[in-house]
Amino acid sequence: MPKFSANLSMLFTELPFLDRFEAAARASFEAVELQFPYAFAANDIRQRLDDNGLKLVLHNMPAGNWDAGERGIACDPSRVPEFRSGVNQAMEYAQVLGVGQLNCLAGKAPPGVSTDALRETFVSNLSYAADAFRAAGLRLLIEPINTYDIPGFYLNRTDQALAILDAVGADNALVQYDVYHAQRMEGELAATLQKQLHRIGHIQVADNPGRNEPGTGEINYAFLLAHLDRIGYSGWVGCEYKPAASTTEGLGWRQRLAPV
Repeated sequence: MPKFSANLSMLFTELPFLDRFEAAARASFEAVELQFPYAFAANDIRQRLDDNGLKLVLHNMPAGNWDAGERGIACDPSRVPEFRSGVNQAMEYAQVLGVGQLNCLAGKAPPGVSTDALRETFVSNLSYAADAFRAAGLRLLIEPINTYDIPGFYLNRTDQALAILDAVGADNALVQYDVYHAQRMEGELAATLQKQLHRIGHIQVADNPGRNEPGTGEINYAFLLAHLDRIGYSGWVGCEYKPAASTTEGLGWRQRLAPV
């Protein structure tokens, strides 16, 4: 059975953020992940992790002004100094929180910037981050995101992500494979997971349509989760979905679709 981590930016959202750690532990999660921890002191988050016996498996690097609609800055040539500052901030949090991998969101392609400039900027920024992360013992992840939910997002397919990583050439840089985004953009979930498993550092799940919990849509999660066991995936599977009702009411999918 896969090991599931609760994404506290999307689960238990009826609770104040720092109270979600206890809720995750009560729901039998042993690990959690976050989108962005930066609104809170790293030591406060670490205390909640320790108090509830939880491991933090992932958080994102700073991604610009999220509330204003930005979804990353890594492909934007005008934001390189801000990106590099974010590398340092992410590493500072990672050191306190004990997380071993950080996700870099490429962001939306800025208007008027050529395809070549976008790619060159993204590769250069990833190379900088990968070098810094390697020295700190961290892995760098990049995540393709579907362009239905986020129109204009620069990185949107697995093959594109792999080509970018080939250009970066860093052994600590891997793909964060979100099943929901992959289903919307390309399908071929089982085959891609098996073929590219050695280049996938983290997996996240949600169903389609709706981005609700597994078992509510078209993806055959009973097959897919068993497939992860068959192909030898040993990492965490992040639950990054919008509960159809309350988080607790929807958690039965873990027993139905991924029995021990």
